[in-house]
Amino acid sequence: MKLLSTIALLFLFIAAAPTNEDPLTKKGWKSLFDGKSTKGWHIYRGEATGESWQVEDALLVFNPIKKPGVKTGGDLTTDEEYENYHLSLEWKISEGGNSGIIFGVKEDSMYKKSYLTGMEMQVLDNNKHPDAKIIKHRAGDLYDLISSTKENLKPVGEWNQAEVIYNNNTIQLILNGETVVSTTVGDDNWNKLVAGSKFKTMKGFGTFRKGRIVLQDHGDKVWYRNIKLKQL
Repeated sequence: MKLLSTIALLFLFIAAAPTNEDPLTKKGWKSLFDGKSTKGWHIYRGEATGESWQVEDALLVFNPIKKPGVKTGGDLTTDEEYENYHLSLEWKISEGGNSGIIFGVKEDSMYKKSYLTGMEMQVLDNNKHPDAKIIKHRAGDLYDLISSTKENLKPVGEWNQAEVIYNNNTIQLILNGETVVSTTVGDDNWNKLVAGSKFKTMKGFGTFRKGRIVLQDHGDKVWYRNIKLKQL
């Protein structure tokens, strides 16, 4: 009887023991930023030092550093490619600042810039950046393609929650909990949108369902945190 009681207590102890498993993992999410380094990321096509991308107080920060004749930034790009996923992250922008979340990016010698293949959820100060005066270039827009159905942007200096769901050719952009863009890549409406945009001559644009995720260097200070992804 004592032996059975001891075994039962042992099982209870094991069940109650703390686990090192990330709670995100239990829910199917994967963290893309460890809060300590840029591990898992690199500069698109290795064409810059990436020195301007820094980690400060567990935040991923693009902090423009100017050195004569040296490009210190570049678009920060995931090491891995992803297909059919839900991306979630938070961002805040500097006054008058501009950046972007680019997805479906094919990193290849054929494509010198990430935007030649990837689609962008705009990150912007809508009040002071000149791009805000251009339709389809405001924060939350699918850049140069579709305007947000609703603008619910937080003021400069406050965090915005952004989500990109790219699944089986459908795109859903969510800003601060509200869906602001929904579309289908490759259908007739999509082809018309692209034909009327600056991407019309870019043959690889929006054609890769599996691709990398990019945080854009647009020369302005921007902060990112809680970057995570769930495969669908």
